[in-house]
Amino acid sequence: MPTAYTVYVIELSRKVFTENWRFRAANPQYNGALECLYVGMTSRTPQERFAQHKTGALSKKGHDLSSAIVRKYGRYLRPSLYQHIGPLSRAEALEVEKGLALELRRKGYAVWTN
Repeated sequence: MPTAYTVYVIELSRKVFTENWRFRAANPQYNGALECLYVGMTSRTPQERFAQHKTGALSKKGHDLSSAIVRKYGRYLRPSLYQHIGPLSRAEALEVEKGLALELRRKGYAVWTN
């Protein structure tokens, strides 16, 4: 049976917008009205993945598994923005991750994704 993937959303501190030029450059439409978010995908539970980001977890080969933006600015998971998305194949999750990030930007959120 293939591995199931989940798309998840993490709320970031608004400091990310003022302190991180790359985040600002990725969100020129942002007017400060809504939250700053990170959209990702994982084969783990969203809770496990969030913990990996926050602790700076490394893979068995020593690769960093976390996003520096989430490690520094991540506040908590936002299940209301992703719980309607069911388990996906890896290819589907990649597409849904991109689509969700675009949809959230259109709604006025500032979004970071890999």
